[in-house]
Amino acid sequence: MGAGAIGTEARAGVLPTTPEIEEHVDRERTSRMDRWVGLGAATALALGTGFLAAWLMPRGPATTAEAIGWLVAGLLLGLVMGAISGTRWSILLGAVAFTAAFELGRAGTYGPTVDAVQLGSIYGIIAFVVGRLLTYTLALLPLALGGLVGVAIAARRHRLGATRPGVLGWVGVLVLSVCVVGLGLLFLRPAGTPAILGADGEPVPGSIAELTSVRLGGHEQALLIRGRDAAAPVFLHLAGGPGGTDLGAMRGDTSLEQDFVVVTWDQRGTGKSYDALDPTDTLTLEQMVADTIELTEYLRERFDEERIYLHGNSWGSLLGVLAVDARPDLYHAWIGSGQMVNPPGTDRMFWEDTVDWAEAQGDTALVATLVENGPPPYADILAYEAALSHEHDWNPYPEFDNDGEMPATLFVPENTLMDQFNGLRAFLDTFAVLYPRIQEVDLRQDTAQLEVPVYIVAGEHEARGRAVLADEWFELLDAPSKERIVFEGSGHRPSFEEPGRFAQLMRRVRDETYPA
Repeated sequence: MGAGAIGTEARAGVLPTTPEIEEHVDRERTSRMDRWVGLGAATALALGTGFLAAWLMPRGPATTAEAIGWLVAGLLLGLVMGAISGTRWSILLGAVAFTAAFELGRAGTYGPTVDAVQLGSIYGIIAFVVGRLLTYTLALLPLALGGLVGVAIAARRHRLGATRPGVLGWVGVLVLSVCVVGLGLLFLRPAGTPAILGADGEPVPGSIAELTSVRLGGHEQALLIRGRDAAAPVFLHLAGGPGGTDLGAMRGDTSLEQDFVVVTWDQRGTGKSYDALDPTDTLTLEQMVADTIELTEYLRERFDEERIYLHGNSWGSLLGVLAVDARPDLYHAWIGSGQMVNPPGTDRMFWEDTVDWAEAQGDTALVATLVENGPPPYADILAYEAALSHEHDWNPYPEFDNDGEMPATLFVPENTLMDQFNGLRAFLDTFAVLYPRIQEVDLRQDTAQLEVPVYIVAGEHEARGRAVLADEWFELLDAPSKERIVFEGSGHRPSFEEPGRFAQLMRRVRDETYPA
């Protein structure tokens, strides 16, 4: 009997008895007690789940299976919290409790996407979106849906104090259901690479087109392997960064596939291999060189080749030179594009050129930021944005096409939705881990001799900070043969900016170096 019923009886001249009043007070007291106990239990469950999630996946979901798992787990968590509490307050308290526990539980994890939120720069905004916003959307959206349904179940079972959802409540359930199901379907879109087709529209006999993975240094890492003839020489590409993925860029043109088995590797912590980032203390330059050599050995054995061709762009060109230096017996030749030599020397020149450009443009805010930060290197990875992200402002050229750069190159069938997010996460997190560990590399001092033929492909519009150092190293380099080729329409990525010309060059390299 509610208070309204007591008042009605009093007005009708029928006064409730003392036992009835006491029963009503007891029921109200019990209802409030049950509600608080339920809220406490729901909050404790959310806290425990948050800590468990931080222990299992401190960076949040990193694979399609993990993304779907978070959606399902969030739905079940909300359902149980709503059912045991009987109040929609459990959704809010549960979301806050889960978030707090997850952040506390992963406090020791390193990287811009998990560090303190910094929304004052483009890099900081990207870190927030692909780190926290992605993670909490996958967790809290289904939690809210499950919570509403759980409260409705509690009310239907006549739980004391449970609130039945009204029209707006059921509309919320419908909208959230559409969002959760739609999100799940987006993440479930599979990745794949199309077959190499002949003129008849059928797969070319003896061709190869596959997405696969191989275990390197104890971690599964992704490979894209494509070639019109699986018996052709093997060409391994090392992407730039650290943290970059070139699966999409390599798919932009298929010229190389006509003469080589082209292998594009998502290195540890990048793209489709982002979930292999941790533990970060083992992601060292030495380990990356070892992974490159281990992958080379795998490709030699799989394709029955004594040696392969190794190509690297930007950071990949540093990694490749060190791998060739360590094991020259594994490679027909070294092909470097956008050749890097000494990261801090390059960065200092970039800083100088950006300061000059900003002063000429009258951008006093950027000048102030650059002067305050000083020249690289920086302890805060996000500080690199001001010094390094304006290259195409102070070094424009007519042939530059943004469609050949990230993030545009992420949108290919070879990448799932999670791979696309991971491509951006790796750009920040893997760079933050590995870049400080390559600051001592200087090929002019460390690697002035290679025991294989060397081909350096330079873009005519390459930035001064890279071109000057690459030319100095090339002049010092002792090799069985060496050649510097300039692509007039290119900048830092000539193999992707002029892919047809690069494929033609590689045919010549093959003719000059591949055994008869």
